[in-house]
Amino acid sequence: MGKCLFVTGTGTDVGKTYVTALMVKKLRALGKTSGYYKAALSGAEKDSSGHLLPGDADYVRRIGGIGRSTAPLVSYVYPDPVSPHLAARLHQQPISMERLDADFASAKSSFDYLTVEGSGGIVCPLRWDREAKFCLDDWIRHIGLSVLMIADAGLGTINATVLTAEHLQKIGIPLKGIILNRFHPQNIMEEDNLHMVEEMTGARVIAKVTENATDLEIKAEGLATLYE
Repeated sequence: MGKCLFVTGTGTDVGKTYVTALMVKKLRALGKTSGYYKAALSGAEKDSSGHLLPGDADYVRRIGGIGRSTAPLVSYVYPDPVSPHLAARLHQQPISMERLDADFASAKSSFDYLTVEGSGGIVCPLRWDREAKFCLDDWIRHIGLSVLMIADAGLGTINATVLTAEHLQKIGIPLKGIILNRFHPQNIMEEDNLHMVEEMTGARVIAKVTENATDLEIKAEGLATLYE
């Protein structure tokens, strides 16, 4: 069984997939297998034959050098760019906790290090109907993973990061650290944002990712210690 870490964000479009791909790539430097799993992906495009393309999973597979089909890397793929619970309702394809558990267990057994990426922010609803109601944080607790948070380095990140960290603490999910994406060195606001989120959350910023970065500044061995 591989070691795992869950990657969440302070919201949508903060660069979770981009950073996750760099994490998967970095861990390959250890000479171990490094993989990826995502429970639900919405906003997928279709190919010429009408099949949905799991874009996030395919991106991580290519950049991270996973070298396998994207099919086992994501459980549910929807075309609508909306929350998974709504996409599932629109297409009458509700997310099953049992299927997530089985697919996660399969991915975990296939890699030495497995990076699990969330959808949207930490309280993103995965299913919300008469039969079941659960959000992303419910499933993270269910499978017992710790979290690494991705946050945009720019304006507004203090509020979003602190609120996400406080929610994780409240519900008992360990926060392993924070990565600031789209970071501009020597930018006084972003340097202060880094200082403030560490001060106010008690969590360490383990890496800063600049625009168009192709590698993480953290050593592979250090990144690997976050996985359990």
